[in-house]
Amino acid sequence: MSIRALIAEDEPILAATLARLLAKLWPELDIVGTAPNGVAAVEQALQLKPEVLFMDIKMPGQTGIEAAEELAERWEGPAPFPHVVFVTAYDDYAVQAFEQAAADYVLKPVNETRLARTVERLQGLLAKGKDEDASDPLAQLVGRLQALVPATARPERLDFVRAAVGNMVRMIPVSEVVFFQATDKYVNVATSEHESLIRVPLKELLPQLDPVQFRQINRSMVVNMSCVASAGRDTMGKVMLTLRERPEQPRVSPVYAHLFRQM
Repeated sequence: MSIRALIAEDEPILAATLARLLAKLWPELDIVGTAPNGVAAVEQALQLKPEVLFMDIKMPGQTGIEAAEELAERWEGPAPFPHVVFVTAYDDYAVQAFEQAAADYVLKPVNETRLARTVERLQGLLAKGKDEDASDPLAQLVGRLQALVPATARPERLDFVRAAVGNMVRMIPVSEVVFFQATDKYVNVATSEHESLIRVPLKELLPQLDPVQFRQINRSMVVNMSCVASAGRDTMGKVMLTLRERPEQPRVSPVYAHLFRQM
């Protein structure tokens, strides 16, 4: 049975080059589609259910990392989650930070010798079967990629959140926040007693929070880990959290499920 692959790459020449080299190195591989951006990659992957996904990191509209996270959240069985290979223009020193992840990477410009090693690794993973969810190694790789943000780009730690309430401004200590949740153009700041809306995007807010205390659990929510009472699985096998002093039971994306395995 042939193995199906999807290529997500916004540069047509690079996509064609990758497809040509894969056809040479892995004739049995069936490239079922090429997506020009991350949004299209997610939709095509959900429809086509490929075993392998080659995902460019830097794409318009949605990065490859964001697309992989969304795909992990929306993926439904019975087909196992695909093996994700990131295609990146990062320099070698940066790539070393996540080279040991179970998922692989291909450095631009695509090198046939390096791609051959990727093909060999993928064939080995597929031959072993998928007793473990491939979204687990994806989580490792996503974490490494997110850690590559230059230190100079990291803003100072946030101690208070300023939220407008009518004609007043509420100063909310970050330590009292149970979760931040993106809603349309706003972020909902939820404490045990109040909810307030702020106009700071979640992507800008996250780097300002203590990474030990506050952890992202899906694309739209960041929770205060000290406010997590327990973690369990629902009838669909998805990880759900019970929060202290809040009624919500947020669902955890498979990309972040490893954070709660010991609970």
